[in-house]
Amino acid sequence: MKPYTRKASVLWVGTQQRGKGAITTPNAALKMALYASGGNLKRRGTNPPELIAAAQAGSFSLSLANEVAEAGYHPRQIDTTATVTMENVAAEWTLTQIHLEVIAAVPRLAECDFVDAALRAKASCPISRVLNANISMSAKLSGRDAVAPRAKPRQRARGVRKNQARNGAND
Repeated sequence: MKPYTRKASVLWVGTQQRGKGAITTPNAALKMALYASGGNLKRRGTNPPELIAAAQAGSFSLSLANEVAEAGYHPRQIDTTATVTMENVAAEWTLTQIHLEVIAAVPRLAECDFVDAALRAKASCPISRVLNANISMSAKLSGRDAVAPRAKPRQRARGVRKNQARNGAND
């Protein structure tokens, strides 16, 4: 696959505390969308931490859909919420934590196989790999789609488990 680039632009007016801006993407998904400082909850519009949370949730969901499909299943729905924590560290606002809450509907997929796929997706997600933050996760299948573990796991999962045992991984 060839490398590719994506753009977004922001027009900002004023100081960080009292300024305001507008963010635009070439595909018009965001067209002069209101943009403000992340810590100001009274301002309308989006902000950098919210955009990072959106990028994390979207990228992770795509990675998870890919992992589930590679295991031979077809996800009906993946619902991911990313919660970003910003902390004032050494007088600088720093993104320190992201928590992913994932609930998916995947017919005939065992919960343990789903959690394995979610862990692989978290490790392979491009946004997760670029962020220097602790990323935690809670992943579960929706009640109607959860099934009991199979006696014989699929070939891909068995190969992953053999590699983990060989490498001493306990995840």
